[in-house]
Amino acid sequence: MSEYLPRIYVDFTEQFPDVAEAQGALARTVRDRCPFDHKTDRLITLALAVGAQAEGAVRSNVRKALEHGATVDEIQAVALAAITTCGFPTAVAALRWIDEVVSAGDAPRGDAAP
Repeated sequence: MSEYLPRIYVDFTEQFPDVAEAQGALARTVRDRCPFDHKTDRLITLALAVGAQAEGAVRSNVRKALEHGATVDEIQAVALAAITTCGFPTAVAALRWIDEVVSAGDAPRGDAAP
């Protein structure tokens, strides 16, 4: 798994460790009962983040989807699917964030990255 953690997340965990731990426990509980494989789960979560226009969550889920074997094409397809439901500007913003994560080198490399 990737060691990259955004500075804003690190700062939050240092300032509010009890809240960060509780949120992490909730996320693990939800993930543990998920019937989908890890890759599908991350693509679904990415779609939710795109729809919510949550830049940090989009970036995080791009990294995690790549870690679990998603291709850049699959990740871009999630953002493109948002055009008809969430709107063109939302999809274009998500595509930019995806490209920035992939291009920045903080995404895992290997078969899943270009």
